[in-house]
Amino acid sequence: MSKHQFQPDLPPPSNTIGIVGWSRKHLFSSTLNTILTFVLGYITLVGLWNIIDWAFLTADWVGTTRNDCTSEGACWVFINVRFEQFMFGFYPSDQLWRPQLFYFTLAIFIALLAIESTPGRKWIWLVFVNIYPFFAAILLYGGLFGLEVVETHLWGGLLVTLIIAIVGIVVSLPIGVFLALGRRSDMPIIRSICTVYIEIWRGVPLITVLFMASVMLPLFLTSEMEMNKLVRALIGVVMFSAAYMAEVVRGGLQAIPKGQYEAADALGLTYWRKMYLIVLPQALKITIPSIVNTFIGLFKDTSLVLIIGMFDVLGIGQAANTDPNWLGFATESYVFVALVFWIFCFSMSRYSIYLENKLHTGHKR
Repeated sequence: MSKHQFQPDLPPPSNTIGIVGWSRKHLFSSTLNTILTFVLGYITLVGLWNIIDWAFLTADWVGTTRNDCTSEGACWVFINVRFEQFMFGFYPSDQLWRPQLFYFTLAIFIALLAIESTPGRKWIWLVFVNIYPFFAAILLYGGLFGLEVVETHLWGGLLVTLIIAIVGIVVSLPIGVFLALGRRSDMPIIRSICTVYIEIWRGVPLITVLFMASVMLPLFLTSEMEMNKLVRALIGVVMFSAAYMAEVVRGGLQAIPKGQYEAADALGLTYWRKMYLIVLPQALKITIPSIVNTFIGLFKDTSLVLIIGMFDVLGIGQAANTDPNWLGFATESYVFVALVFWIFCFSMSRYSIYLENKLHTGHKR
């Protein structure tokens, strides 16, 4: 027996593991890589310093006119002056408490639904889906309980962006699930209808759908029927997004092993109980990244409503850039709008990662 057989394994050298080891392997593995690392690092630091200097150190924050922007940095005074429009559009100033209450209650619902330890999350979700939309519609539009009517053409900014995104996300997901099930159905008529619907809506761009919903749809309605422009946009977004969601869910359904279907049949489950209890939970778990990716794309595509005369947060920014009193500050406007979109999209992305890790059952390598 060798005298070295019972010696314990020694740990790897400290300069080959951790951040030091990674740096030696990827950044300083050769003379050329070392030179490139220092050059790119210098360029990155200079760029970051210029951005920080422009956005924070030399920026103007307080004031009411462009004359208050006296430095070479960013003029955030422009954003402060236009902040209410970015958030609420042209909503009457004496009624701003209504969209503010909408933001507050929406944030509470999202927080309660996102926290796993919240008691009664199932009931909170049912209230959010079935009752809260009517509360929000009455609160924002008015006409009941003594609330003044505020026409939707006065809505704008982040308010319109959130309404279109939330309605599109919440409504398109269940419709997409049913379309996916229909496309995989054994009934030829149902399968054909769902297939035709999906392929038609996936074959046209969203901007065309919005244009058709705003301009062409009223031509097919009677003179007595007048549909709100925001409602028409919501219908177009939902129908468009549902087609893409259906293909995402169908991919998850195809990834479920055949044995899962056979096991459900062996237990004597009906078709809907099989789908609800066994197949769909697994399919939706597998497709979480794709579903959230579709949600993020939908959230960003809300900016296309500008084509039909609705001003979302990006539309408000573009309109503000044409104000003769604030010409030359378009950069600040676009940076602010980009930051708003990034915050929401990044939050959705991180929450999807959290769900993936929480629901992980060992099928990933």
